[in-house]
Amino acid sequence: MRKMTDYLVKAIDKTKNLRLLTITAKGVVSEAQKLQDTWSASSAVLGRTLVGGLLLAGAQLTDKEELTVRLLGNGPVGPTVVTAKADLTVKGYIKNPHIALPPKKNGHIDVKKAVGQGWFEVTKDLGLKEPYTGQVPIVSGEIAEDFAYYLTKSEQIPSAVGLSVFVNPNNSIGEAGGFMLQALPGASDELINKTIKRINALPALSTSFLDGMTPEDLARKILGTDCKILEKQDVAYKCDCSKEKYAKILETLDTKQLKDMINEDHGAELTCAFCGNKYSFNEDELKDILAKKKAEKD
Repeated sequence: MRKMTDYLVKAIDKTKNLRLLTITAKGVVSEAQKLQDTWSASSAVLGRTLVGGLLLAGAQLTDKEELTVRLLGNGPVGPTVVTAKADLTVKGYIKNPHIALPPKKNGHIDVKKAVGQGWFEVTKDLGLKEPYTGQVPIVSGEIAEDFAYYLTKSEQIPSAVGLSVFVNPNNSIGEAGGFMLQALPGASDELINKTIKRINALPALSTSFLDGMTPEDLARKILGTDCKILEKQDVAYKCDCSKEKYAKILETLDTKQLKDMINEDHGAELTCAFCGNKYSFNEDELKDILAKKKAEKD
């Protein structure tokens, strides 16, 4: 078994006015690619959203909180959904996994065309009665800029985000990683501008990760060699589906649908979109679900 080297680093600059998260996540994106058999454009879109979701979770979540990012574009890959938890586990799926597009002139995957136009949504489950959802238009389709736009517009946190997924010719994942920079209330325009210049001068993230750059290296390149590394945490692709969860989903169906499954189909099989696990329910199990639904109604 390959040793997992996926992890996220939290760092702060020497003035303590800039907060940075950096991540390497080849294993996470590789697992998603294998589970869903994604082709190049779909891999890039799903992979960038997975990496961005982990960065956002690392920046904002504590305890048992979780967030879900929905990229609802009208491009050929269709909607992309990613759920990340405070423990930095993540899962995701893409509606159309078998999308490969002609590369752009620079040879890169045309992520913008794959995503199209639409909406970028983040729903946070913070353990309150109702989850909170923030929504902004997709302004770029390159995904990193969309995360930054969401943070700046919806949460009033000036941010810069970089996301990178390198897809090999055989569709396997060569590298994946990124960063999320956030300006804290005391950050001066001069400090922010100087840091953005450093980011703009960086070589392509995918090339740097392929050359062996670590999240710590990236943090020092962005914040300066005198930055402080605060924390390092493993990240992983993990689906938390179960037969019990799918039973609860079946319980939400209307009575007629459940009766049709019992009388016409004589059972049901549900497949998890995130990991491909299949859950079968026989007639007796469906009858129990229907009885429970009726009892709760009464």
